[in-house]
Amino acid sequence: MARKYLPTLGELIDRLTIVQLKEVKIPQHKKEYQKEIEEIVHDITEILTTTKQLKIDGDFIRAVIVLAQMNTHIWVNEDNARSGDDSGNQLMLTHGLNGIRNTAKNKIQEVDGGRKDY
Repeated sequence: MARKYLPTLGELIDRLTIVQLKEVKIPQHKKEYQKEIEEIVHDITEILTTTKQLKIDGDFIRAVIVLAQMNTHIWVNEDNARSGDDSGNQLMLTHGLNGIRNTAKNKIQEVDGGRKDY
């Protein structure tokens, strides 16, 4: 039976940005992350080559960059919180960053008309 709930393009790009961070930040598992990156890139390529009406433009590229930046900020914020840094409201910051992250993923979804997160 075929899958009915595949990751969207936005979810794949989001995961790619996170695994890319892990590859750099957790070098003891670099090979595993490289394999996952390879698989994600394959699936992104499949989507981009089979979608008939692609709308890859400057807004799309910006959304990808924003998504990567938000994931980096979330990573640093969570790392600081785990290290006992309680300056500022880390939970509220992460919540706000996740909102921006979801907006970026929804913008990416406009390329293939996939489902959005509301």
